[in-house]
Amino acid sequence: MHRFWEKAIKPIMIAAQPTNIVEIGSLTGLNTFKLLDYCQHAEARCTVIDPAPQFDVELLKDYYGEAFHMLREFSLQALPKLESYDMILIDGDHNWYTVYHELKQVENMAKSAGAFPVVLLHDTEWPYGRRDMYYFPDNIPPDYRQPYAKQGLVPGNPRLLPIGGFNYVVSNAVLEHGERNGVLTAIEDFLQETEFDLIWHQLHSSNGLGIIMPAESPAARVLPYILSTSGL
Repeated sequence: MHRFWEKAIKPIMIAAQPTNIVEIGSLTGLNTFKLLDYCQHAEARCTVIDPAPQFDVELLKDYYGEAFHMLREFSLQALPKLESYDMILIDGDHNWYTVYHELKQVENMAKSAGAFPVVLLHDTEWPYGRRDMYYFPDNIPPDYRQPYAKQGLVPGNPRLLPIGGFNYVVSNAVLEHGERNGVLTAIEDFLQETEFDLIWHQLHSSNGLGIIMPAESPAARVLPYILSTSGL
């Protein structure tokens, strides 16, 4: 997600001026560090949710202090513990079940808090826009889990490769497309159901970035300009 920082995420944050940010999926922290720099200057707070962060958490706590909070948990366990936030970046487990229920938990929070946050979601394009990927397949209820294998992917091929290919070390759905399959499908299903008045935009480069925000939010008024000048 960090590849969208300068041309999309940062301008959206400047427009939205969030004070309580959540990031799901930090990996090595390339995007996390940028969020925390913003928080430090804006007197905001960032809660990072990741069961296995690949950076020195204690070092960041020392450096960023109260601006940084770490939850080493899976997102669907951690989100109900958070009372309110005005921006959330979702880049964790890239499958329908997880993303759909992350968005439902965001919606539940918004109903209690009275306002829907700005939501940014990575991987809305190939390879996981229309195909599930599971870091921990056993965490997904069987009725929502696609048939999967630890085999790789190649653009244009809806099936998995027997040898090699992209991301062959993780569990990928055997087939692309279909119901309850992929990040973008989860977003579309959520948007069809929600009662909130939301707008949706999608950037197509770098595996795709989805943007959801309330139609009346300050950021929504400048979003068309941000997108038109991003070149993404």
